[in-house]
Amino acid sequence: MIVVVDYGMGNLRSVSKALERFGGKVKVSSLPSDLEQADKLVLPGVGAFGDAMKELNARQLGEPILRHLGNQKPFLGICLGLQLLFESSEENPGVRGLSFFKGKVQRFKSSVVKIPHMGWNQVSIQNKHPLLTGVADNSFFYFVHSYYAQPEDAGLAAGVCQYGDEAFAAIIGEGAILATQFHPEKSQQAGLKILENFVRL
Repeated sequence: MIVVVDYGMGNLRSVSKALERFGGKVKVSSLPSDLEQADKLVLPGVGAFGDAMKELNARQLGEPILRHLGNQKPFLGICLGLQLLFESSEENPGVRGLSFFKGKVQRFKSSVVKIPHMGWNQVSIQNKHPLLTGVADNSFFYFVHSYYAQPEDAGLAAGVCQYGDEAFAAIIGEGAILATQFHPEKSQQAGLKILENFVRL
């Protein structure tokens, strides 16, 4: 069972429908018990880092997510769902993230491009993560964000994107864990391939 985490901030329907398209048995839930029993977890997200952590904590979802990650069970984070895996964000100073990975989330500082980073951009694949099987290097994906994760371990970056004069980790990958700053459910063939791989993992 794939459980899509419902904490009130995410495009749950489109993600769920895309996973079901490839035969995934999907349940959208905000119950800690469902997260504990999940074979695979999807953490989507749209909105502010601080609001998201407030909702996750209020619903007691943080610990089940961390246990799932710690057990190296298949996990997919999307957009804000990637940023929440880190320790903190410039968006809401003083708010602690899930802190599964060391590093922070920072705002784009470039003065040569528009913020937020919105639209299609290429991603350079850095390593052969299982969920990237069949995804061509320099494929285009759809982004909508003003902040990006800066992991302490540069090796976590499975894919890198260039925006203006800043390069950032567009894909974080380790073991069965993958998180994308872009929206795979909105990224046509390349994004849907990631979701298909996740269902079949």
